[in-house]
Amino acid sequence: MTTANLLLPLAAEQKSAEVTDWAARIGWVLGLLLFIAFVYWLMRQGWKWRGSLQSDLPELPAAPDTPGEAKLSLSGRYHGSTTAGQWLDRIVAQGLGARSRVELTLTDAGLEVVRPGANDFFVPAAQLREARLDKGIAGKVLAEGGLLIVTWRHGDKLIDSGFRSDRSAEHTAWVEAINLMNQFTTTEGPAR
Repeated sequence: MTTANLLLPLAAEQKSAEVTDWAARIGWVLGLLLFIAFVYWLMRQGWKWRGSLQSDLPELPAAPDTPGEAKLSLSGRYHGSTTAGQWLDRIVAQGLGARSRVELTLTDAGLEVVRPGANDFFVPAAQLREARLDKGIAGKVLAEGGLLIVTWRHGDKLIDSGFRSDRSAEHTAWVEAINLMNQFTTTEGPAR
């Protein structure tokens, strides 16, 4: 017997691979894409609903024409704002929920927050309450002391805004400057 005769029965036993059922595969992919789009739509509706619940928040003040000489400036990230003392209660009204790059400037007039691609705002010095180092704000958690949290009053609401400098060593100077700028005291300590 020759080698060709021995290999012939082995070749006859081999079958071709199953052909992919493209219709079923395309159906599954389209179903998955529709599910993802539905989840995205639900998230967007939740964001809009939260914004409508917070619609009583007044317009954010704009910086004065002459804010004065800069005491401190910082370049970094704005991570969002929450109701003061409630680090998971994100505020989305008036554009405060949009994360962005930020340029902060502290003057005698107050805190100027310039955000490329998002709403800029200004916190008058009389509205600044305190600054502290913390580890988290809604949607962002870092190592202890990784975030600069500035507490300020807007209308009848106290707001915590979270910032992170490109050079985190700057945070301590900001905390000291803002807390020295406004030393409001009550029987419990610094006013919130």
